[in-house]
Amino acid sequence: MSRIRARWWLLLLLVLVGGCRCGDDPNVGGASASFRPQVEVVDFGRVLEGTQVRRSLTLVATGRAGVTVDAVTDAPFFVVVSQIVVGGSGTGTVDILFSAGSTPVEGELVLTAGRTTAKVKLTGVGVRPLACIPQSECHDSRFDLDSGLCIESPQADGASCIPSSRCQENGRCQAGVCVGQPRTCNDDNPCTVDSCSPTQGCVTANVACPVPSNPCKVGVCNRNSGCQEVDVADFSPCGAVSCKSARVCFSGTCRSVTPPDGFVCAPATPCQGEGTCSAGECMRPDAGDLESVFSAELGGMPVAEDGGPVLLVDDGTVYASVCGEDAGCWLAAYTESGLLRYESPYEDGGARTLLAASDAGVVVLAPEALEAYAPRGVGELRWRTSLAFADAALDGGTPEVVPGTTGAGRVALTKEGDVLTYVTWSDDAGTEPLRSRLVLLSADAGVPLAMGPEEVGGGVARLAVDDARGAYLYTPWDGRLAFTDWAPPEVSTDGGTLMASGAAIEDGGIASMSLDPLDASVPGGASSLALASGRLLVGSQVFVDTDGGVLTALDWDAGTRTLSPLAEPVLMSPGGTTGHAFAFACDHTDGTPCTGAELRTVLRSFSSDDGQFLSEVDVLPSSVLPGAFHEAALLEQNTVGVLADAELPNGQRQAWLEWIAFGNKLNQCSLPGRVEVAGAVFAGDLLHVALRRDGVWWLESYPLGGRTESRGWPQRNGSPAGTRRAVP
Repeated sequence: MSRIRARWWLLLLLVLVGGCRCGDDPNVGGASASFRPQVEVVDFGRVLEGTQVRRSLTLVATGRAGVTVDAVTDAPFFVVVSQIVVGGSGTGTVDILFSAGSTPVEGELVLTAGRTTAKVKLTGVGVRPLACIPQSECHDSRFDLDSGLCIESPQADGASCIPSSRCQENGRCQAGVCVGQPRTCNDDNPCTVDSCSPTQGCVTANVACPVPSNPCKVGVCNRNSGCQEVDVADFSPCGAVSCKSARVCFSGTCRSVTPPDGFVCAPATPCQGEGTCSAGECMRPDAGDLESVFSAELGGMPVAEDGGPVLLVDDGTVYASVCGEDAGCWLAAYTESGLLRYESPYEDGGARTLLAASDAGVVVLAPEALEAYAPRGVGELRWRTSLAFADAALDGGTPEVVPGTTGAGRVALTKEGDVLTYVTWSDDAGTEPLRSRLVLLSADAGVPLAMGPEEVGGGVARLAVDDARGAYLYTPWDGRLAFTDWAPPEVSTDGGTLMASGAAIEDGGIASMSLDPLDASVPGGASSLALASGRLLVGSQVFVDTDGGVLTALDWDAGTRTLSPLAEPVLMSPGGTTGHAFAFACDHTDGTPCTGAELRTVLRSFSSDDGQFLSEVDVLPSSVLPGAFHEAALLEQNTVGVLADAELPNGQRQAWLEWIAFGNKLNQCSLPGRVEVAGAVFAGDLLHVALRRDGVWWLESYPLGGRTESRGWPQRNGSPAGTRRAVP
């Protein structure tokens, strides 16, 4: 009996001990302690790179007893406090940080209390913001995290701003447009010409005093008295010079003298010392080859349309349009010391022809379009404008897409850098009559600012810009010489009406541009037009006053020889008193034409007063070898610089730089080696040449021993930048 009772108590004790589970929970008396997270995923969403976002996770107690929870995670997620106390039947909070990078990430939060473990998924997207730069003035640009885009908003009226034109200052925002006050550039110096360029700001140039008719006088500017004529240095040539007789200046008067021994009969050149008279003969030391200032390999062949410039120079930069066999075509820019600034590939890889260059951009002719490339930096494309100006509406309407053509000589730059171009098109694959119009494009965007009337006819034409007045247009097919002027477009302070060429146009419109024929007509002339000091040399045929007045024919009579004037280059002296033109000369007296090898190239100089020729000289380097004339420019001291070559008996060619004055070839220097010349440009005191030597194309520069004339219209493409213009 007692044994049975003892076993019963032992069984009861075992049951009580087994039901206690005291090691599982610090609480006793039937109270449980555990937890659960309120959500299974914590999403931080899109977060800017480099910033932190905090999110909170709620933990819920699942029993009446409190519990301590450990929280652990890995970067880029972080727990603010790693131990959280969750009260019995209550809640606790885990704070988590997300430090955003630039990519989507996932992580895991591990929560532990005793034998209970819970895991929560963590997600976030790090977003690298765009560099938001306002695309227009008086606007702010911010990065929108949700869309991933830059969003612009106008600044408040009255906010300070920087006007897009450097000719304005103290800008203030008005209705999202930066409106500034006109900038004053006058330096109160009568010997400077002060102007403002929208891209450069105030620009100052020395006054170019009128060139005296007396070759022994020179115009100089005095701050107190303005332009005056003073004597040139004694013994300065004022006509032909030889050791038999020389025309030189004494006390401001041109006189003929018999030079004594030791008289300088030929100036020094970069390849030869000066010549002096001895026993009636001009004795000079032996000449050597020119030494280049620099030589740079182009990496391809320089290209241009017929008559277009192969090289351009502006503000110390030399530009070439180059094509490689497999690399497509590109715009290359070099410093005048030969350092490569950039090589900017053309988008379609096709060829382009250089037309003009300024600080506003390098303008090239593309297929059915004009393009402008930045002159600095990486030479990025600034704008591209289609030449489809057929039936273009002055009210800003969309023209019919009829592609036009333009080219060298039909594109010029205004002093503001705006592009003036004469465009020709045909409506039906060339079967309809040609039509043309004059168009003015903005320098910064290439958008039409003004248009001339649509005209019947078209083809090769020539533009020349007079910075003080406007522009002249010569159309050889009908002999017309016309004039146009324009006013720079203005925007009213309320951003509304455009003003151009004296006509008010509604928003988005294009101004009309008049084209007024002058009384002078020059039918059948060559495609050339030169301008200087109120005189025009038109079609290599006649001199005309810029008001269309006096018309004086050039004397091309060569007696028994036949002279065939070249279209270009034609050169005008800064004072407009002398014109220089080139021609092919054939010495046959029986009327039969000359072969190419028999033709000689001559330079003739003419007086603009009566058209009579003043001098003539053969410009080919050798009197017995055939050759080719490449380029010419006016140099200071009444000298013409010429680049020509000769074909040697072995078929190779050699090039020479020549100096010609008053009908005399003063000197010539050969370029090193046997070369093929593609094109050249005279600029400053250098001659830049694109040439091939031993199968490789090079850009080389050579010293001139003087400076290129910078006044008037001194060279083939009008100025070192290839723009046809005259500077007063």
